[in-house]
Amino acid sequence: MNPVAPLSLYIHLPWCTRKCPYCDFNSHELRGAVDENAYVQALLDDLKQDVKLIDGRELQTIFIGGGTPSLFSGQAITDLLDGIALNINCAPDIEVTMEANPGSSELNKFSAFRAAGVNRLSIGIQSFNAKHLSALGRAHNSSEALNAAKAAKHAGFERINLDIMYALPGQTAESANEDIAQAIKLSPEHLSCYQLTIEPNTLFHKQPPNLPNDQLGWEIQEIVHNSLNRANYKQYEVSAWSKLGEECRHNLNYWQFGDYLGIGAGAHGKVSRPDGSIIRYWKHKQPKRYLHSAHTNSRFGDRKIISEKELGFEFLLNALRLKVGFTPKLFEQRTGLSIDVLQPILSEQIDKHWLTQTNSNIKCSETGYRFLDQLLTDYLPPD
Repeated sequence: MNPVAPLSLYIHLPWCTRKCPYCDFNSHELRGAVDENAYVQALLDDLKQDVKLIDGRELQTIFIGGGTPSLFSGQAITDLLDGIALNINCAPDIEVTMEANPGSSELNKFSAFRAAGVNRLSIGIQSFNAKHLSALGRAHNSSEALNAAKAAKHAGFERINLDIMYALPGQTAESANEDIAQAIKLSPEHLSCYQLTIEPNTLFHKQPPNLPNDQLGWEIQEIVHNSLNRANYKQYEVSAWSKLGEECRHNLNYWQFGDYLGIGAGAHGKVSRPDGSIIRYWKHKQPKRYLHSAHTNSRFGDRKIISEKELGFEFLLNALRLKVGFTPKLFEQRTGLSIDVLQPILSEQIDKHWLTQTNSNIKCSETGYRFLDQLLTDYLPPD
C-alpha cells in the first residue's frame, strides 16, 4: 500500500436557520446565537488531536460543510483557516471550498469569506422556482437564488458550484427544464445535480410529498443530463458536472479513496497508517457534547480499523461513482489488497455488461451506472 494517499480536511459547522424537510445531514436548527469563538477553538483543538495521525503530511483540500457554514461571520472563518495553517502543512495551491446559502444575509458575507481564504464557493440553490423552494422548506427566495452566483463572482470567486435538485414535489418536465436552463445561464464552473430522494429520519419520510412518478422522474433526469451535455458540462461523477478542469478536488479525493481528517460535530475521517491499516473515526454528533469534549480535553468520538473484508466494498462504493472508474493499481495502492480479490464478481458483472474492463481501467457501463446501487450490493461483505 502507498501510505501517502492525498490528504483532505472536512470541517462541519452544524447549525441552520431551519431544518429542511428532506435533509438527513447532522444539522441543528439555530436557537439563539452561536458562540463562534468557542466553536472555532473547539475545531482547532480537535485538529490538534487529528494531526497526530498523519505524520506531517501536506493538506491538499479543505471543505467547510454543514449545516449552513455561511451563518458564521467572515472573521470566524478567517480565524479558523488561519488556525488550521498554524497546525498543519497546507499545499500552496490548496482548494478551500465552503458551502453557502443564497439568503440575503449570507450574500453580504461572500467578500469576507473570499478574503478569509475560501477560494471555491458551493451555493445551495436547489431551485429557482418559488413554488419548489417553498415545498423544499428553503429559507431563500427565487430572486436571492438568481443573485447568488452573481454575488459570488462580484466577491472575487473564480470557482463556483451550484447545487440543483430535480424530481421535486409537483415538478413538471417544463419547470425542471427552466431550472437547469437558468443554472446553465449563470455559467458556474461546477454544478451538482441530484434527484430528490426520501431519506429516513426526515420530515419528508414521515409526511411523504407528492413526487413525480418513475416515468416522469426519468424524463426529468434526461432533460437535466442532456441540457448539461449540450452546454459542455462534463459529468464526472453520479451527481457532479463541471467545465473542463473544474472538478471538485476535495470530492475527487473521497471518490478515489484518499485520506481525510474530519473535525466538527458529527464529522468523519479516514486515515491510512504506515503499518498498512486504515482507520475510520467520527466525532460526537450533538454540538453541546462536542463542545464539552473540547472543553474537557477528552476524546471527541470513536474510531475503528476497516477490516480487510470491508475494504473492497468501501473502495468500490466510492470509485465506481466516477465515470472514469478506477485502475487496478489505484485499488491496490489505496487498499493494500490484490485486485484478484474482486475478480470473481468483476468477471460476473462484465459478463452482464454492467462493467467494462481493460488492462488499465475498470468502470461502469451505462447500464451499470444507471443501476449502481444494485451493482454494489454484490460486493457487500458477508455478515
